Amino acid sequence: MSPEGDRASTAVDVVVVGGGQAGLAAGYYLRRAGHDFVILDAEAAPGGSWPHYWESLRLFSPAEHSSLPGIPMPVWRRGFPPAGHVVDYLTAYEQRYRLPIHRPVRVTAVSRTGDGRYLVESDRGTWRAGAVVNATGTWRCPFWPRYRGMSRFAGTQVHTVGYRTPEAFAGQRVAVVGGGNSAAQILAEVFTVADTLGATPHPPRLMPDDVDGRVLFDVASARAQALASGRADTDGVAGLGDIVMVPPVKAARDRGVLVPQPMFSSIAADGLVYPDRHEQVDAIIWCTGFRPVLNHLRPLALRRPDRSRPGRAAASGRIPLHHNHVPAEPGLLFLGYGDWTGPASATLIGVGRTARDAVAALGPHLAATAEARTHTENRRK
Repeated sequence: MSPEGDRASTAVDVVVVGGGQAGLAAGYYLRRAGHDFVILDAEAAPGGSWPHYWESLRLFSPAEHSSLPGIPMPVWRRGFPPAGHVVDYLTAYEQRYRLPIHRPVRVTAVSRTGDGRYLVESDRGTWRAGAVVNATGTWRCPFWPRYRGMSRFAGTQVHTVGYRTPEAFAGQRVAVVGGGNSAAQILAEVFTVADTLGATPHPPRLMPDDVDGRVLFDVASARAQALASGRADTDGVAGLGDIVMVPPVKAARDRGVLVPQPMFSSIAADGLVYPDRHEQVDAIIWCTGFRPVLNHLRPLALRRPDRSRPGRAAASGRIPLHHNHVPAEPGLLFLGYGDWTGPASATLIGVGRTARDAVAALGPHLAATAEARTHTENRRK
């Protein structure tokens, strides 16, 4: 008997790690396919990362273009829906489909068993499964860049995950670092109460004013179809720009706020150090992105060296995917991580498509795994 055989565990067809929008979309299609599954969510309440965003955040699209498969998001008649409306929708969604969600459950390790299944260990128990859907998102893994002098800065440093309202920075001089949507939106509202400075490694590209989430989804879909048919890459959403011009960002642009400075070379106790000047600031808001939450997958040794950076260790390289799974692990799926796992897969409307295709591909794998396990058990009798 393998060492795993001594551990008490619950057997299911599929374990979904993560109960945000990607995990719920997976659950919808797993339920339709008749699989026995559980969803393990590290959060204490429904909504994935949505309850943690800053208070003014809104979707890029109207509710009717922001739905998961099945039931549509209720209409929001005062502009685009706020994060709280999304939380209410996701809460109702998991209740409507009676999805088997366990929370709060923190998955600590996923490994292979001697019979070809996966062992999923957590702080609330252990599960055996023929397949694992990894839908952990990125919110719990903010990326902090490293700059000389960061530890000596005497002011406030906060990442996007810690930002809530601009009032905390009223009357200060604030540097907002980053060239994406979060940086533009936070800079636009902090500017209303503080003196701001935007710093980006590259000048951000503003999308046309009429581009919203509906356009982004259509463009991402067209790119997916082009790639699937062997046509040239259209660049998709990246070809439109970096920043969606939601109303606060438009207003900031029109007032001349979105004029970024280049990146500084180091940080002093009282501000940012450039080769030719010194900018005093009281606070730095790092809108520098996130990384997928994947530490629990380390026992599977999935990472490969990053060939774009010679000499980089495999342990810190990228996990190669074929569609939504690692080539050597057809029973391990990744959902909801943006273009890495499918065009628009990090959006409410886009994740449903990738979840549908990924779950459909699981059927033959689960059948083959069950057949192999039955054959092995019969040989032991």
